Amino acid sequence: MLTEWNTRAQNRKFVASYSGGKDSSLALYQAMQMGKPVALIVMLEEQGLKSRSHGMSLDIIHAQAKAIGLPIYSASATWQDYENQFIQLLQKTQALGAETLVTGDIDLMAHAEWNQSVCDKSELSLCMPLWQRPRSDIVHEFIQLGFQSIIVTVNLNLGMTVEDLGQVLSLEYVNELVARGIDPCGEAGEFHTTVIDGPIFKHPLSVVKGDILYHENYAFLPLELEHRDI
Repeated sequence: MLTEWNTRAQNRKFVASYSGGKDSSLALYQAMQMGKPVALIVMLEEQGLKSRSHGMSLDIIHAQAKAIGLPIYSASATWQDYENQFIQLLQKTQALGAETLVTGDIDLMAHAEWNQSVCDKSELSLCMPLWQRPRSDIVHEFIQLGFQSIIVTVNLNLGMTVEDLGQVLSLEYVNELVARGIDPCGEAGEFHTTVIDGPIFKHPLSVVKGDILYHENYAFLPLELEHRDI
């Protein structure tokens, strides 16, 4: 099953769990080389104003979906009812013909097992195109394909600093992170990104940076659309 997880979107219609960050964007790109996307799923925090995973605004989320050219299915959820809400969204996308769920998970088995569990409950197969690939290979491919992403969240307890916010994920910057002892994929939660352009986008997102926000050991850089009609 571990190796099959990489290719199960082959010749299938799929729905992608989309955070708006680099890993889910690269996974979506790779799945699009195998099968046909029918929708994106984005989970929101309780108030329904921001994404649960990366804290992105609804404007950015919908602008990404529009640039990608896919409908977006979203639901507000607490951590307690997250799974139930996620499964309900998966079931809704089956009406569009979804046969497979695509996620951007890399090598955390607990995440893979949860994904497989919700797929089993929804009678979908699971595809994780990035599964067990070397993290450095993933981030280098992401950049070389022409994706552009911005660092929007940093964990100040894991080697990241406020100065990292707003940085574009380039090969030079990745090398700097590695030299600082930081995982270039940020799999331990060191940082999160927002993708604003790439081969899955019909047009780039034009964004402006807001004021930095702080919460406990995290710092956040809000992004807003420069042109609200994007």
